[in-house]
Amino acid sequence: MGNITLERVVKFILGAAAVAVALLILYNYSTLVVFLILAMILSYILDPFANRLQSAGLNRTFGITLILATVILILVFISTSVIPIIANQMAELTAQLSIENIRRIAVQVENQLTNKFEFLPDGFLEENITAVLNELFNVNQISTIVSDALSIFTNIFSAVLVVPFAAFFFLKDGSKIRRDLLQLVPNKYFETTLTVIDKIEKRLGLYFRSVLFQSFLVALSSWTTLSVAGLDNAMSVGIAVGLANTIPYFGPILGYFLSIIVSIIETGNFSLVAACILAIFVVQMLDNIVFQPMLFSRSADMHPVAILFIILIGAETAGIIGMLVAIPIATVVKITITQVSWSFNNYQVFRRDISQSTGPPG
Repeated sequence: MGNITLERVVKFILGAAAVAVALLILYNYSTLVVFLILAMILSYILDPFANRLQSAGLNRTFGITLILATVILILVFISTSVIPIIANQMAELTAQLSIENIRRIAVQVENQLTNKFEFLPDGFLEENITAVLNELFNVNQISTIVSDALSIFTNIFSAVLVVPFAAFFFLKDGSKIRRDLLQLVPNKYFETTLTVIDKIEKRLGLYFRSVLFQSFLVALSSWTTLSVAGLDNAMSVGIAVGLANTIPYFGPILGYFLSIIVSIIETGNFSLVAACILAIFVVQMLDNIVFQPMLFSRSADMHPVAILFIILIGAETAGIIGMLVAIPIATVVKITITQVSWSFNNYQVFRRDISQSTGPPG
């Protein structure tokens, strides 16, 4: 009780107030916070390119502008060339998704299952599919679906405006922002804090770049193999498989499931199922044998079992978003704990703090 002073009470109150204000901002402006996080991720991905241009003698501001302009041109090309193709494929696929076609496919699947598994009751799949379809095509929910779609497009448009703009300043003034934040850290914790931030930034940058390139390779490979298998919507399915692959362990399962469903919808039977399964299997072998060892040899620093449980915790906490951010968050926590623990064992200042607070051993 003797250690409680007015100064410490005031510092505690100010700290609690700052945390409360930060949480309030996160709650009320969650969309902007997400945009800032995306901008930071983009800056982590592009920072090596900016450093390389700067080391080559190019002005950093001009180099960052050149890099972001290239990224924007790539996005414009994708939006004007690739997205229309995907939209046409999705429109054709949607046209085949009439209730009658889906019910007919469900009957075929049900017949196949009941012939192999006699304990399954007749009509179990058709009845459930019909109930789900009636719920999905409920007229009362159309307004909700439309408003959600408009909200998504509004957020995408806002993200296109905000994320590159914020990423520009993160890339340009990142060192200054970091220096200003470190000035708030007491001198005795400065070196530990600086080391933690540096390791986190390097590890996250490497992780995000690896995941981005891996997704591109998986999407391209899936598109190629599914085209060879004879799938008409190979491009859209391949891109979806590449995006799903950003989730370790569960992404490949989604890839198999999606390709099977689309192949059944396209043909109305099971003629392409085996070929699509083989196509995705080839892609997964390439990913496991070539892509992952090449890309994640330095960024992976956790046991596979730990990664699995971390992803499950993320899924339980925040669904798909939780699965996507689980590994980066776990990486930050692991690096912080490891570095603080090392500093505690090697820096005398930490031991001196403990001796001063607990007193000499009796």
